[in-house]
Amino acid sequence: MKAIIEKSSDGGYGIYAADDAIPVVSSGATEDEAKKEFEACKREQAEYIKEQEGAYPTWKDEPIDYRYDMTAFFKSFPFINATQFAKALGVNPSLLRKYKSGLAQASAGQKDAIQHKFDEIINRLSLVKF
Repeated sequence: MKAIIEKSSDGGYGIYAADDAIPVVSSGATEDEAKKEFEACKREQAEYIKEQEGAYPTWKDEPIDYRYDMTAFFKSFPFINATQFAKALGVNPSLLRKYKSGLAQASAGQKDAIQHKFDEIINRLSLVKF
């Protein structure tokens, strides 16, 4: 089950199932709090569906694959400078700051390109030894 972590309007975090057919959402002041609530909501919704329909939904035992939207990513990792990160990704810094603030949404292709460059950076970082 894919779940999207986003920055809430109250400054906390919200999480929702990426599949609109899965009625699981949560919120919390911290990312961990929102994740715990999401997991509890998932269990409760699965039980409710079993009571109503006689069987658990297919997603009941699926592991949760958390994904960040851009605003939640920068909220969760505030030490990452958006301008320098954009340059490392090969993305226009002004555009990435708009993604960060929620003023613009990246297209699916742009998200894939950012993810690919991000994965390259993570792979390089994994080689660093101190």
